Amino acid sequence: MIVTILGSGSAGNATLVEAQGVRVLVDAGFSGRDLERRLQAAGAPPASLAAIVITHEHGDHTRGMGVLARRFGVPLHITPTTLSVCRALLSGKEQVRPYTVAHPFRIGPFEVQPFLTAHDAADPVAVTLREVATGFKLGIATDLGRPTAAVHHALAGCHLLVLEANHDEAMLWNGPYPWSVKQRIASSHGHLSNRAAAELVGELCHETLGGVVLAHLSEHCNRAELAEDVVGETLAAVGYGGALCVAPQDRPLEPIDLAALKRRAGPAQLSLF
Repeated sequence: MIVTILGSGSAGNATLVEAQGVRVLVDAGFSGRDLERRLQAAGAPPASLAAIVITHEHGDHTRGMGVLARRFGVPLHITPTTLSVCRALLSGKEQVRPYTVAHPFRIGPFEVQPFLTAHDAADPVAVTLREVATGFKLGIATDLGRPTAAVHHALAGCHLLVLEANHDEAMLWNGPYPWSVKQRIASSHGHLSNRAAAELVGELCHETLGGVVLAHLSEHCNRAELAEDVVGETLAAVGYGGALCVAPQDRPLEPIDLAALKRRAGPAQLSLF
């Protein structure tokens, strides 16, 4: 399984997952043109996508979904509630394939397991993708107001975690946002702080976790080196031996090969990909 985060942050989120020649895009939060550019930069022409999976209706996850689905005939997997609140992005010509958290579904070699999250959206979910043939498991959870029991259960046993570390608490409360926005971000239906992300990933750490990517960092209320330091300290304390990095907003992250991560995992091996 190869994972390429095309970009992550408040301006847009999209993650490309590939195995056995099948490519799946999780979220499409950039414009259609920008998504095409990022996919091409990752060596994945948009027409090669087997599916787009949408987690919730916020624009930084849905902005380009309609354009991409129509232009290239890519099936769009989305919950019925999320579909109902973002129909303005669709023309009705898309191949829509509804899903619910009640049932995992297959896309080629992947079993996709959606699960509910605590976030201020109509029907917010996060997903894991498991390559059935190898057992490799990827967890993508970029919008979490709080780490619920369902989140812990769903993300257990992942070999790669793409996890939100949205803000530094001091930077948030002293930052430029209106008070109402600060309250929303810090609420139990908002976004995870660096400290909360560190606590969660420390609890999820296990001997076959090969990589952690910190995602959805706030442009104004966080810094990559700060998020990495906070989470890295917790991971080091629990003996984590895999890799740690931060997903940028403005460009794709280098592809992550889960098989290579498994081979390189070992004691005291925290580093950038």
